Amino acid sequence: MNRFPIQATGINQDDFAELVADKVERALAHYDEAINQSTMVSVAKIAGSIASAVTLLSPKHQRAIDTIHADLPGLASKFVRALAAEAARRGEAGTTGTTTLPAEAETLAGLPQSDDLESMLMEDWAGRVAGSTYLEENLRIARSTLHRWQRRGDVIALRKGGRKHVFPLAQFVDGRPVAGISDVLELIGNPRLAWLWLTRPAAQLDGRIPIDLLRQDQAEEVVEAARVFAPG
Repeated sequence: MNRFPIQATGINQDDFAELVADKVERALAHYDEAINQSTMVSVAKIAGSIASAVTLLSPKHQRAIDTIHADLPGLASKFVRALAAEAARRGEAGTTGTTTLPAEAETLAGLPQSDDLESMLMEDWAGRVAGSTYLEENLRIARSTLHRWQRRGDVIALRKGGRKHVFPLAQFVDGRPVAGISDVLELIGNPRLAWLWLTRPAAQLDGRIPIDLLRQDQAEEVVEAARVFAPG
């Protein structure tokens, strides 16, 4: 998990998550003595991780959470049910080891659904995007090169009305797509879902943002996280 200080308090991410987890564990123990200790610890850790991940969000994305305030109880219930179903499935399969959030739970917890994306301006959820003309004039990426990358799945192209595609700018460094984009796109499949996952705090990466890690040449870790997230 990231260890830089939380701005307002100077507490690092790990300590903040542990602090929240401790408070939640105490509250659960006080509220319902029937909850077993291991369940309380697990739930408290989840709460701490989520609270810590929220501090990593930009102010814009924090405000976006406020807009779904009324839906949060329902989303939380779906999230918990998804976790319970995954735990039951793993128990029946006899798997052991560290539990990771199932893709369904992560999607419900933090990612807008496809219908929501259709009703949003692309820049609101995808960040800065540009067409081939801009990329050629400003990043010196030839149209033929861009189209070749697109055909091979080396870049993420988002359809924007009709047959036009635009390209998220954050995936380019020094005029080339960052390493790992093609692997993530191959694993997740849908370009919109792939870019959405790349630009949000990921549970498998302890709340870090995948595209930020790719831009720091940490492709291997991101690809493994995408493998966990990817459906199927």
